[in-house]
Amino acid sequence: MSAEAGYRRPGWQTIDPGQALLMATAGLVVLVAVTEVAAVRLVQPDMAVFFGVLIALGELFRMVMPGNREVAPVGTAGALGYALLAGVGGSPDGREGAGFLDVVPATHSPFQVIAVAAAGMLVGTLPHLAVGRSPRPDAMARRLLTVAIVAFLFRPILGLHPAWQVLLAVMGVVVVLSCFLEVLVTAVLRAESVRFGIAVRDEIRAKLALCAATNATAMLIAVATTVMGPAALLVFTAPILVTQFAFRRYAGIRATYLQTVRALSRVTEVGGYVETGHSRRVSRLAVAMGRELGMSEEELLELEYAALMHDIGQLALGDPIPGGATVLASPAEQRRIAELGAEVIKQTGVLDRVADIVRLSSHPYRTGRGDAEPSPPLAGRIIKVANAYDDLVGDSRDRDRGAAVLERLRLDSAAEYDPAVVEALSRVVDRRPRH
Repeated sequence: MSAEAGYRRPGWQTIDPGQALLMATAGLVVLVAVTEVAAVRLVQPDMAVFFGVLIALGELFRMVMPGNREVAPVGTAGALGYALLAGVGGSPDGREGAGFLDVVPATHSPFQVIAVAAAGMLVGTLPHLAVGRSPRPDAMARRLLTVAIVAFLFRPILGLHPAWQVLLAVMGVVVVLSCFLEVLVTAVLRAESVRFGIAVRDEIRAKLALCAATNATAMLIAVATTVMGPAALLVFTAPILVTQFAFRRYAGIRATYLQTVRALSRVTEVGGYVETGHSRRVSRLAVAMGRELGMSEEELLELEYAALMHDIGQLALGDPIPGGATVLASPAEQRRIAELGAEVIKQTGVLDRVADIVRLSSHPYRTGRGDAEPSPPLAGRIIKVANAYDDLVGDSRDRDRGAAVLERLRLDSAAEYDPAVVEALSRVVDRRPRH
């Protein structure tokens, strides 16, 4: 077992200050909300129970999207729908043709919305805890605070008795604003490891479609429940369920790709072509360097794939390179290994861009041949530097050895290695623990 694998930080140290502040804020809001509801009692308890059950079911069937993002579309739609609820089930006297607001008014407060949402989340989390699946408190806190923002912005407007057209417009503005704020908060939390602008772009790409579907469903639930009563919860939850299954399948495919690539990367280790753990170490270094250089999440995923499989072309060699250190091979041999690896990867039919990265990762930073040779992409330049570093350092934690290798890479930066990438590697290595 390596020193890195054997070292584990205490659980409390895995929570960064931003996440701790987020969870503390959510906990304080819930405490205030529960206290307020306990003092004045539940308003329209039957509807609170209906929405609480929907939120609990949504939490029960939550999922993890690419990028390790935990989401609960059904639960979020239910909680937002409760925050946006204007009335319940038609007019009190049963008159036909009742207007949008000629119904039993929904008079619950923003604090009741928060208390019901928190209770539903807690109940939906209990089965996960029972089978040993730890919850993501930071993700739950973000969802709860999003609901709280919508409730505090929207529910006071109901007291003004606006026209239904105005009310619908306000609903739309509030849910869009809540989605934007959630993206912003998540990006701020991720800004520790990724540039803020890149984090915002990644979150928008990852959450835009799901956020639109969730918010639209929340509005449908609120409007339909005002007209139809609790039956609308069953009817209008169906669209978000379909969306959730589609996203779950997409996330499953992405996870399968990564598992397959990781399995393929070990073939060279099992066959004795490279040292044990080489592909994994190069991948971790490359992804850390990519973050340092501001690559987007999609680019980082392709970089991880390419870094894991960058040496797969060695399987075609008659005589393995001693220690698998391609940095010690001739430029022609490096080029041949990269070309063979790219051809193998292209056979998948879905990783053509990854294959191009692997093929060009053997090229020098400056080819010196004008336009005859394509310039390596950033991902290829990163893999070239990460591979050279690990070939010469391996799993050693000797700081002097690492510093000597970095100096060697800097001396070759005029043509062979990208100087900016080498400096990114230096910063990544400096942050690694000594033991």
